[in-house]
Amino acid sequence: MFTFDDYKKSADAIRKITGDIDIALVLGSGLGKIAEMLENPVKLRFEDVPNLPPSTVMGHAGEFVCGTLHGKRVLIQSGRFHYYEGNSFEQSAYAVRLFKLLGARTLILTNAAGGINRTFSAGTIMMITDHIKFFDESPLRGPNIGEFGPRFNDMSYVYSKRLRWLSKGTAARLGIPLKEGVYAFMPGPSFETPAEIRALGILGADAVGMSTVAEAITAAHAGLELLAFSCISNLAAGLLDQPLSHDEVMEAAKLVEKDLTALLDAVIKEI
Repeated sequence: MFTFDDYKKSADAIRKITGDIDIALVLGSGLGKIAEMLENPVKLRFEDVPNLPPSTVMGHAGEFVCGTLHGKRVLIQSGRFHYYEGNSFEQSAYAVRLFKLLGARTLILTNAAGGINRTFSAGTIMMITDHIKFFDESPLRGPNIGEFGPRFNDMSYVYSKRLRWLSKGTAARLGIPLKEGVYAFMPGPSFETPAEIRALGILGADAVGMSTVAEAITAAHAGLELLAFSCISNLAAGLLDQPLSHDEVMEAAKLVEKDLTALLDAVIKEI
């Protein structure tokens, strides 16, 4: 378990390169090119930040990229620390608390996910309205660090209504199709079984993936305004008569990259 001093040491190492920030953005599998929209970017490898593990998954660059966009200082985390890589939930969400210490008020999360809602197809952009997590671990487990938030934090409004409203209007103005739905977390690295997907569908999930929720819980605890999007990479197990693969995730990211980049650019301008 980490202490406040651990987080401060890591944040100070980033600040030496980036300065303070306004908005943080975490990129999911295959979405690394979004970082190219920043002006005057500077980069910092995860390995150069104390307490951060390397990113080991294909499609994750494993670096922070910081630059200016529409007059705002934006820090992009290009790559993740997943639970299935051997990280704890606290390690998976470690960077979120660094964003808070660096001055960020807003966090935007993106991910690649399997579609449970049968109206979705590969390349659909889903804005997350809520999530489901039945996994027993929590990024807040252990001694509470009061500098970030209370021992028991409210989870009623994790995903900002204001930012969702802004995103819906922006997507409509740009002519970008945007769905909304509930994201379900599963620990991975195996894809879910058809029975698990049927169960999640009954419980109200529209998409399923192996990331995002630990970060969302940590952001809610720290008081960050949160917005999150899923790139639907494929229909989940059992919905089509074919096996699933990570290659599908990467291909679907290419389908959505242009629209998601345009949407994020426009939303950040309005925040």
